[in-house]
Amino acid sequence: MATSTNISTFSSSFLKPPSLPLTTTTTTTSLPPKTLPKPSLSHAAVHGGDTHKSPFALSSKNPISDLVRAHEPHPHHEPDPESKSKSHYDDDDDDEKPREECGVVGIYGDPEASRLCYLALHALQHRGQEGAGIVAVHNNVLQSITGVGLVSDVFNESKLDQLPGSLAIGHVRYSTAGQSMLKNVQPFVAGYRFGSVGIAHNGNLVNYRTLRAKLEKDGSIFNTSSDTEVVLHLIATSKHRPFILRIVDACEKIQGAYSIVFVTEDKLVAVRDPFGFRPLVMGRRSNGSVVFASETCALDLIEATYEREVYPGEVVVVDKDGIQSLCLMSHPQPKQCIFEHIYFSLPNSVVFGRSVYESRRKFGEILATESPVDCDVVIAVPDSGVVAALGYAAKAGVPFQQGLIRSHYVGRTFIEPSQKIRDFGVKLKLSPVRAVLEGKRVVVVDDSIVRGTTSSKIVRMIKEAGAKEVHMRIASPPIIGSCYYGVDTPSSEELISNRMSTEEIREFIGSDSLAFLPFDSLKKLLANDSPNYCYACFSGNYPVEPRELKVKRVGDFVDDGLNGSLESIDGGWVQANPTPKEVKVVGL
Repeated sequence: MATSTNISTFSSSFLKPPSLPLTTTTTTTSLPPKTLPKPSLSHAAVHGGDTHKSPFALSSKNPISDLVRAHEPHPHHEPDPESKSKSHYDDDDDDEKPREECGVVGIYGDPEASRLCYLALHALQHRGQEGAGIVAVHNNVLQSITGVGLVSDVFNESKLDQLPGSLAIGHVRYSTAGQSMLKNVQPFVAGYRFGSVGIAHNGNLVNYRTLRAKLEKDGSIFNTSSDTEVVLHLIATSKHRPFILRIVDACEKIQGAYSIVFVTEDKLVAVRDPFGFRPLVMGRRSNGSVVFASETCALDLIEATYEREVYPGEVVVVDKDGIQSLCLMSHPQPKQCIFEHIYFSLPNSVVFGRSVYESRRKFGEILATESPVDCDVVIAVPDSGVVAALGYAAKAGVPFQQGLIRSHYVGRTFIEPSQKIRDFGVKLKLSPVRAVLEGKRVVVVDDSIVRGTTSSKIVRMIKEAGAKEVHMRIASPPIIGSCYYGVDTPSSEELISNRMSTEEIREFIGSDSLAFLPFDSLKKLLANDSPNYCYACFSGNYPVEPRELKVKRVGDFVDDGLNGSLESIDGGWVQANPTPKEVKVVGL
């Protein structure tokens, strides 16, 4: 890589903060400035840490080797003795939804950086519930605490006291690559000949196996089964200096989805892949500290003002000299994940420059316009279907009511009664309100249908509560393809829309009618931004063609939290294209 020609720098368009002098360079960039709408930011009070105990902690200059430890069963993640493929409550509707891999946060220049990371991770908890971790820098030492479970399980006041410093990164995870045991919980920290580096990654690398095999052949030793560790090894083995050019060198070798925050002894670095699959935003607190996060809801909680996205293909460096921005490589048409607006992100976030709330409300309005039905009441499958249901009800002129009440107090493990109760898992989390449903023609709005088994149980439960008719409306197009960019989706064999027509699905789930959000209407709604989104799960057209497919066989890759062998993960990878094939950018 010729560093003098492959990297272009450009000035950030921020006001100079008192504690961070801004580096201003004036050269041409291939990343034109964007004007993005600022969200309406709430001002949640910043409070102290949780007092729950965490069974896991570590602190060292190079702790990645220390991460390989005997792990204990966790109350939220007990192993399944039969198979990795079955959850303890495989009837649960959440197990049928696609899952985001994780959320990341980075903070530079605040004396309470680790505590702010802790709060920001709470705001991003919906992006991953299997593990959490924070790395903070103090006296040029990277100190790390990671654990299995929710943020409140891993951290308490005493743990956060062990993470002083004004520079920190954090991570919450749901795994799509690697087992869900402690050694795979990020952020990872590693030492190499020029210092230490920490990394927190959201996304999935489609050429992970090839890169890992080459690194191992050259002598690299891996401690985890996560694709993220490959990035650390690429940085350590890079011949370039300084550190920033090592990151650029590493990112030129990886393919797929990655929104990453790095931390060194004195720098915070944020990187987004050239296609911009996964979100990453930048904000600033009133004291001048800089914040990166997966969603703007994390900025809201810690009272940071949203300034802009990290652009696709951009590297942003924050240190004592201010903020610098590098163009990672030539970037094609962005391919942002449409499911961030359909399901993953919180409604109060602004993702890819759009309000998630407004997107979902309009999805519901389109369904009411294009797939109307005579009904008495509109209800939602909580929580992700609520905003679309509100849009449907408003457009149809029919009252929205809470016909299903969700229990938020169900953990991942429970004792099932010895006498099998039909639809036990769904009933444990969703309770029908007979007063709303009895004798009514009901429209039920959900965000997606994946396997269809949960939808059938919800329909049956609503009819058993006395509904006269049940009409399902789905606020996304039919899902026909697996995702390889950081989303855990089932195998194609399990995707009901991949093997059944809409009418066949309606018959399978038992509803009186069924309609999906039309694909063309979705793209029409996005207007000029439509080509900037990835629709691979709806179309089967992949912006970055996987060269080594992570084959998602029936039941595979549903992590139970702690159990499962490395072979069970590695066994899911095959060489997709033995003959090199040009990576195609799909035009839509």
